[in-house]
Amino acid sequence: MLPWASNTSDMSPRADGRGHFRGEYAADVVMCLSVTSVPAPRAEVEVAKMKTVLLIGFEPFGREKVNPSWLAARQLNGRTIRGHRILARCLPTTYQGSLARLRRYLRNVRPALVICVGQAAGRAEVSIERVAINVDDSRIPDNAGKKPADLPVVPGGPVAYWSTLPIKTIVRVLRRSGIPAALSQSAGTFVCNHVFYGLMHALAEGADQTKGGFIHVPLLPDQVVRRSRGRPQTAALPHKRSKPDPPSLPLATIVDALAVAVRESLRTAARIRRKRKSE
Repeated sequence: MLPWASNTSDMSPRADGRGHFRGEYAADVVMCLSVTSVPAPRAEVEVAKMKTVLLIGFEPFGREKVNPSWLAARQLNGRTIRGHRILARCLPTTYQGSLARLRRYLRNVRPALVICVGQAAGRAEVSIERVAINVDDSRIPDNAGKKPADLPVVPGGPVAYWSTLPIKTIVRVLRRSGIPAALSQSAGTFVCNHVFYGLMHALAEGADQTKGGFIHVPLLPDQVVRRSRGRPQTAALPHKRSKPDPPSLPLATIVDALAVAVRESLRTAARIRRKRKSE
């Protein structure tokens, strides 16, 4: 059983004896699991005929019961931005299974743009990642219990790949829109970086000129509240300083940020194509 499905609290999206998930976020969990488990659905093949943006989120991991990356991506599913339809998909938070799912989505959809989104507890801003590195080095186990150390994502692959999103433009437009944003120089070495590197490696080997990159988003306010509820009280021990709550952003703000990232990425790509045609 996955770590986040084994909690015994009433709010946990645990499975009952018939394999049905229960709890406040059960629908979100089941939807994410079903999206990652159905083999080559017809909808993916059909949507490949359109101009498509693939927006990838992740299932919950660790002690969390939701993942804001998937909740936000799901809200943009089916929306059209600059003539491209968004297709949201969810990946397992595992080293072994995530890239196989991602490659399947790329093969079936053949998107014009791919943006992967992950949760980054402790970050106060929407983080536009600059670079993916070829290393898996996990501080915590993934959802399959794996904890690799100092292993390559792709044996023999390049040391790193740059994002091909207009990263500084996205940050500038987000800030101008009142959304806290920053350029990030490290996507970590957990499953997020694993998927980021795997994505850029797959795009580099493909014949299409598909652009791609990764965005980290903060926790949701509800996640912070749940974390604080589980923290030991220190009021009776004034000599012990309580740990401050991690920063968070509302889901609506994260959704708006992803929409901006998609729009600016498509706008930049169209401008580059026009410039090349005029040369």
